[in-house]
Amino acid sequence: MASKASERSCAWPEGVLPLTCFQEKIRELGVRLYRELPWRNCSDAYAVLVSEVMLQQTQVKRVLSYWPRFLKSFPTLDALAAADTSDVLTLWQGLGYNRRALMLKKCADTCAAGNGGLLPNDYESLLELPGVGPATAAGVVAFAYDRPSVYLETNVRTVFLHELFPNADGVSDAAIRPLVEMSCPSANVRGWYYALLDYGAHLKQTVPNPSRRSAHHVRQSVFEGSRRQKRAELVRIVLGSGSSGISLRAAYDELNAVETAARRAPIDYGYFEALVHDLVEEGFFSLTDGLLVS
Repeated sequence: MASKASERSCAWPEGVLPLTCFQEKIRELGVRLYRELPWRNCSDAYAVLVSEVMLQQTQVKRVLSYWPRFLKSFPTLDALAAADTSDVLTLWQGLGYNRRALMLKKCADTCAAGNGGLLPNDYESLLELPGVGPATAAGVVAFAYDRPSVYLETNVRTVFLHELFPNADGVSDAAIRPLVEMSCPSANVRGWYYALLDYGAHLKQTVPNPSRRSAHHVRQSVFEGSRRQKRAELVRIVLGSGSSGISLRAAYDELNAVETAARRAPIDYGYFEALVHDLVEEGFFSLTDGLLVS
C-alpha cells in the first residue's frame, strides 16, 4: 500500500530530485512544453484576474474565446462595476459556474468603491476581495506583478505529486505548499509557474492523473440532471426574459420543459421555489410581485 505523506515536514523530500535539479528540470520542460496563451506575459492585474477566475474548473480551450470577449465588453474593473449584473451573466453563459461571474462583479464593485478602481497589489489584500481565494490571489501576484507567491492549483499540484511524491497516496496540500514556496524563484516568477502549469497539463495527458493521489481530489459530479444544471438553466431562462422579467409559473414551466426534453422527470414546485430562493439570495436575479427579473 502506498504510504501516507507527512503533513508536518517542511524539508525537501529525500529520494527524489534535489531542489536545484528539480528547478532545472521544470525550466527545461517549460521551454519545450510552453503554450502560447493570450493572458500570458500580461501585467494588467484585472485581465489576469479574469483569466484566473475563468480557468477555475474550466478547460483552457473554452476560456480562449471567452476571455477576450469579456475584456472587450468590460475592459477595466470600473467598467465591470458599472455594468448590469444581467449583462455580465449573459456574457458568461456557456462558460459554466455562473457564481464565478457574480463574484467577479462583486469584486469589481468593491474595488471601484474603495480602491480607486484598481486591484490591490499584495496577496493579503487580494484575499479580502469577494470570491478571491488563495490560488487566485497568488496567481495575480505571480502573473501580473511577477512576484514570488505560493500558487497551488491543479496542474501545479500534479507536478509536485508526480515528481516529489511518486509513491505516496493521500498527499495533502499542507505537505505540498511549503515545497511550492521553497522552489519558487525570486525572479521570473511568472515564467516558473508557466513551466509548472504546462508540465502539469502534459502529465495529465500522458500518465495516470497524479492529482488522484491528492487528499483533496474529488471526482467532478455529473452536470446533467444535477441541481447545478437546473440552477444554470433557471438563470438562463430569467436572463432570456429581458427587462420585463418572467412570472414564477412561466419560469417553472420553461424549466420543466427542459427537463422533459432531456427525458427527466419534472421537478416539483417546492424544489423550484428552493432554487429561486437561493438564486435570489445570491444576487442572480430579483423576485418582485411574482416576477423574476434579471
